[in-house]
Amino acid sequence: MDDDTQPQGQVVTRLENASVVAMGTAQLLLRRASFLLTPSLPLRRNPVLSSLFQVRAAMAADAASQFQKIQIQREDTTFDAYVVGKENAPGVVVLQEWWGVDYEVKNHAIHISQIGDGYRALIPDLYRGKVALEVAEAQHLMDGLDWQGAIKDIQASVKWLKENGSSKVGVTGYCMGGALAIASGVLVPEVDAVVAFYGTPSSELADPSKAQAPIQAHFGELDSFVGFADVTAAKSLEEKLKSTGVSHEVHIYPGCSHAFMNASPEALERRKGMGLTDENQGAIDLAWSRFSTWMGRFL
Repeated sequence: MDDDTQPQGQVVTRLENASVVAMGTAQLLLRRASFLLTPSLPLRRNPVLSSLFQVRAAMAADAASQFQKIQIQREDTTFDAYVVGKENAPGVVVLQEWWGVDYEVKNHAIHISQIGDGYRALIPDLYRGKVALEVAEAQHLMDGLDWQGAIKDIQASVKWLKENGSSKVGVTGYCMGGALAIASGVLVPEVDAVVAFYGTPSSELADPSKAQAPIQAHFGELDSFVGFADVTAAKSLEEKLKSTGVSHEVHIYPGCSHAFMNASPEALERRKGMGLTDENQGAIDLAWSRFSTWMGRFL
């Protein structure tokens, strides 16, 4: 582990199941962004939020033009997914934050598709078309997520890539998606490598000490989501991975808080609105460099 910092000495209450992880993270984010909510009145969009919605819609439309929209079948359900990158390249399944498949996860997928000799990136729509604008909406969507079903979506996405030209496939994700990425490295045998950003699965969802795929994980030193993405959670993850025998790395970035990889102008404004004011392009560049080396090594 990159250990440029000392643990914060926080008492960690381990989360007992996946829904509790979702709810706990959501409640933390909700408190950070309480300015968006008016407790005494029903939720409704104000002009500022409407303007943000228009900006996000434009950004999403611009990003969407670079993607091929496909449908993937698993068991008795079908879900949409978005693919970008050259055919027959190694594949990477890219997992969303609690907002849904928005402009920022699409930015990440586009960036991944252009790393090195190129990857074929695929974003499964875990929320089935729903995208949150407000924190309360994101909380509602993540609280309602079928986490076991999401793992099945990831497995089906990996299989689709392998059946359509990618000889090897990795999984990456951010926050909620980071936790699911690690879980996929435990539960989905077809996964060849994992890179997770600031999220760990509950013990009920997946035990990292049983990981089958190589796992690289990235955390911010100032991340305050105790037991999910803080320094203590990062060190706990590393201890569990040590017992697996699989290759692993856990990196902590000084001066960085949650969601530090989100660097578009609109994403920075969203982070600031949630009390996350740090900006560190050097940390972002280093994390992408490590991502590139890891996926290049195993895919």
